[in-house]
Amino acid sequence: MNSRVVYQRLRDAALGVHTLSIAQRHDHALVDVIIDGWQLTLALDSEGLAQCIHCTAPCGAQAGLDAWQRYGSNPCDLLSQWERTQLERLLAPCCSAASTKSRRS
Repeated sequence: MNSRVVYQRLRDAALGVHTLSIAQRHDHALVDVIIDGWQLTLALDSEGLAQCIHCTAPCGAQAGLDAWQRYGSNPCDLLSQWERTQLERLLAPCCSAASTKSRRS
């Protein structure tokens, strides 16, 4: 599975075509998400969405950093700034959005 296929899932979530559901948050800023049956593990850093670590398609096909580095790009590298911002908004913990809103008041 190449990075463009995984990028398309991320793009669809950013555009609202498919719902992004957070399945689990791990230590070390890793987040498991589900987008239209696809399971992705995403890494976050101080600047936001850093990279996609692993992906499992509904058919069971899998890919990760090793495969994508071979071809030169992580699926997150293909996102536009707008798409990345939308995904970061979806990935943000609900309480930080509320605290940001209250600070603006």
